[in-house]
Amino acid sequence: MNILKNKKFSLTHILIFSLFAAIITYFITNFFDSKQSTQQLASTSGTCRVDVKRLNGLKYIKPIMFEDDECEADNLADLKLKISQIIDRYKANNDAVTASFYLRKCDNSEWTSLNDNEKFRPASLLKIPVLMTILKMNEDNPGFLNKKLKFEKSFDVSKNVAFRSKGIELGKSYTVKELLTYMIKFSDNNATLLLENNMRIDVFQKIFEDFGLPAFNPKDKYFISAKEYSFFMSAIYNAAYLTIKDSEFAAELLTESDFKDGIVKGLPSNIPVAHKFGEAGNMIDKELHESGIVYLDHGPYLLTIMTKGRDNQKLSNLIADISQAVYLEMRNNEASTM
Repeated sequence: MNILKNKKFSLTHILIFSLFAAIITYFITNFFDSKQSTQQLASTSGTCRVDVKRLNGLKYIKPIMFEDDECEADNLADLKLKISQIIDRYKANNDAVTASFYLRKCDNSEWTSLNDNEKFRPASLLKIPVLMTILKMNEDNPGFLNKKLKFEKSFDVSKNVAFRSKGIELGKSYTVKELLTYMIKFSDNNATLLLENNMRIDVFQKIFEDFGLPAFNPKDKYFISAKEYSFFMSAIYNAAYLTIKDSEFAAELLTESDFKDGIVKGLPSNIPVAHKFGEAGNMIDKELHESGIVYLDHGPYLLTIMTKGRDNQKLSNLIADISQAVYLEMRNNEASTM
């Protein structure tokens, strides 16, 4: 009798356990199926949309200039945290007031940024849209780059410039192409102003309109974010606004920039970088910015860093530290995919 009772007891528990396990399995399976379906629905229903910027003004076509995912890349979250900590350290030491950055992998749509809403004075970064304007003018009037302009009168460029280089000489004549070299390679303000005096302002302003940026008025101070400014560099890399030939020329010229105290300082010397820096401010309040395309093997990336502080040298160190942190992360990612 006891043995029979034990057998009945065991069978009963086995049946109950089996039923319970079946119920659990059913709910788990349906839960994950439901979750997967939800994720698939989210990805196809446009939860993270692609922002497509098209060129307007043409009658029958609207060429794609560039595309951006609206969502930041999850796999860059750790890097964003590292950069945030670097900036916080500089701020804690009073070596910076604020800083912002935008990072994008050039060959896909992965990006991340910090302090998106922070606006800065672009200063010499505006030399990139000037470069694009001159190249656009040469498209309409082939041979314009060979036109000679004489530097007859020095312009009033009395600024508190911390990083100086070569400049054009009074009384000499230069081709437009030579002036572009002085403007980009040496960030020469006299060469820039000589070009601007021979530049169509409507073509310059249209670039901002085409990129969906706030209208540029030379009489007003202009402010721009790191992400917004990156549109210019992205357009050059993608040959999305200039011709392929002119985009290649612009990128190659940018690799010759002799400014070595920012993004380049944080990198090995053998890595090409197409970059431009800009400094603004007065004797007390400083702004130092740089935007560049770093041609890392198998994974070029675009990095724009904008900073405010009291000391340009410390701000250049901040840019270099951010650049190095990004490079190390990108290099490690590159190595893991090879």
